[in-house]
Amino acid sequence: MGFGKKVFILYVFGFLLLDFHCQALVHRHHFVVKETPYTRLCCSKKILTVNGKFPGPTLHVHKGDTIIVDVHNRGKYNITIHWHGVKQPRYPWSDGPVYITQCPIQPGGKFRQKIIFSTEEGTLWWHAHSDWSRATVHGAIIIYPKHGTSYPFPKPHAEVPIVLGEWWKEDVMEVLTTMIVTGGDPNNSDAFTINGQPGDFYPCSKPGTFKLMVDHGKTYLLRIINAGMNEILFFSIARHKLTVVGADASYTKPLTRDYVAISPGQTLDAILHANQWPDHYYMAARAYSSDTAVPFDNTTATAIVQYHGHYTPSLSPSLPYLPYYTDINAAVNFSGSLRSLASKDHPVSVPLKVTTHLISTVSVNTFPCPPYHPCEGPNGTRFAASMNNISFVNSSIDILQAYYNHVKGVFGDHFPSFPPLIFNFTADDLPLILEIPKRGTEVKVLKYNSTVELVLQGTNLVAGIDHPIHLHGYSFYVVGWGFGNFDKYKDPLTYNLVDPPLRNTISVPINGWTTIRFKASNPGVWFMHCHLERHLTWGMETVFIVKNGKHPETRLLPPPPDMPPC
Repeated sequence: MGFGKKVFILYVFGFLLLDFHCQALVHRHHFVVKETPYTRLCCSKKILTVNGKFPGPTLHVHKGDTIIVDVHNRGKYNITIHWHGVKQPRYPWSDGPVYITQCPIQPGGKFRQKIIFSTEEGTLWWHAHSDWSRATVHGAIIIYPKHGTSYPFPKPHAEVPIVLGEWWKEDVMEVLTTMIVTGGDPNNSDAFTINGQPGDFYPCSKPGTFKLMVDHGKTYLLRIINAGMNEILFFSIARHKLTVVGADASYTKPLTRDYVAISPGQTLDAILHANQWPDHYYMAARAYSSDTAVPFDNTTATAIVQYHGHYTPSLSPSLPYLPYYTDINAAVNFSGSLRSLASKDHPVSVPLKVTTHLISTVSVNTFPCPPYHPCEGPNGTRFAASMNNISFVNSSIDILQAYYNHVKGVFGDHFPSFPPLIFNFTADDLPLILEIPKRGTEVKVLKYNSTVELVLQGTNLVAGIDHPIHLHGYSFYVVGWGFGNFDKYKDPLTYNLVDPPLRNTISVPINGWTTIRFKASNPGVWFMHCHLERHLTWGMETVFIVKNGKHPETRLLPPPPDMPPC
């Protein structure tokens, strides 16, 4: 055999070894987005699903893994998939928000997405990030500790995703279309769901009610996800307490409560001790709505915790305690009690010296109604929403592509560092002229490794309400919160800089404020928005562009070859 042939064989053999080695490290998944018939609440309809499942398939990874997900769009709508809470270091190309980091995957198209896990450990989720498709296109992500390490609590007997969602009898895309055409509020959902099922209190639903079978004396790790579209939820289990040990894929000090409050986008890891008399017990979820003037779904979803064994069960499962729909104190006291673990193995790194101070209002607004076009917003207007008085407008190509390829005219870089209009943000009566925001596609540019403090200030324009704000590409420390207007002199004195919770989604309380801090060490284009879907549709969002660092390992990675075309 000649020298050339030997070299060629060695090259091919080495490539095959490399390919085999990579496949051992990088797991592949296939997501087929398609319409699937489902029946709920006595009515059948086709819904958009991944692989025919609602909720969609659960992804299982270990901390630091990388996976490949081949997304095939066989539905009739454009689609994108976002990996909620996954930081995607230096690689926003697979992050997913439509017209922010990619153009949509069109019907018949496909996109191979690389999902890079780094510091996350616990529970996250994936969901569609285009139009309102995420109502049914979503699923759990379970991130186990690295091989050879363990949980910072005794290993549970079993782990169970609890995915909370919303269900409409009508096509959810028609709900969205009607909302956009009329300029009014969307129709409320007809039911909440637990793992895709509404539960015993809804018509035609009892046979499908989700059941969690447990053994007396054992513990179960519930991986709770609020995949709902427009409602913060209270969740509890009759006669059982929940011990929260993690939030948004970061461990927390154990917090034992009768109930939890969880906003759309958030996840909680909670330990259930099966320590009650063997029987069957309801778990239940219903809305928390801080403003009684804002319509909401006031129904209650249920599932059942049922003990194994030979016993005579009660005629009906026990119902749990749930705070009242408008119990503001119950909601903020729960979320405000969470603390980072802050241990030797799970330390905190709160930025103490801030180089970039930002304050942004988060507001519900209105636009005047166009002539000869009846509108269903307040006083004949159209609903809108904004951050720092800018109602965000999507561009025709995605911002990441425009930034990377230096395309001019797609976005501006003048998102204000402070509110352009200063007024008593939380006053009961505000001039109507303040309700009208500007339209724009404005981003905030951050220097690499800058330390950022962002105060999110709620306002009482149109309707004061809680706003769950989600930041892509980062987790952040929630160092403070309060009611009323933020006081830059007094309120920072109350900050928790020792063990604040590390979140990727945080609810700004009604007519209040929340302060977050993070280090801008992940270069790229990263979306920030309210996770109430109607507010996102109305424009409550902005974008952070984090510039490259000086060294190759601190710079944005190049795009993959199969980015969806615009």
